[in-house]
Amino acid sequence: MTAAAIANLPSREARMEAFVELWWKAFAAFGVSWAGFYVDCPHEPDAQRMILAARRPGPACSPIGIHGACGQGLVSGQTMVVRDVADLGAGYIACDPRDRSELVVPCLTPEGHAWGVFDVDSHQVGSFQASDGTACQELLSLAGLTQPAPS
Repeated sequence: MTAAAIANLPSREARMEAFVELWWKAFAAFGVSWAGFYVDCPHEPDAQRMILAARRPGPACSPIGIHGACGQGLVSGQTMVVRDVADLGAGYIACDPRDRSELVVPCLTPEGHAWGVFDVDSHQVGSFQASDGTACQELLSLAGLTQPAPS
């Protein structure tokens, strides 16, 4: 299945599941240790606002607060490339203590509001670059999971 074909699936949940499966098959061999979606639950307290959705290869922390990288990406609506998670200090949510770098791409509604994030982790420092975030955002857009940020 291609990212463009994923856009035709009937629900966001089905699109998330198919997207993370496609991503995992393509990138797991290149040092990615985990990939998945966190969905915003704005009615929940900030410390429990993001709930784990589709992911590979297995579960991670859930719920999580908005103080971590995923929450920062959600609130700002901006992609976050974390070269070394140790630099986040108390702001880092360690679901897997072996993780060393992270990529967080917000998923936006047509109005530009983030409904969740796509999160990718690696056990190696410096695994992700800004270009990875741009490419991921483009794939998420093709899959019908995000819109370009409003100008």
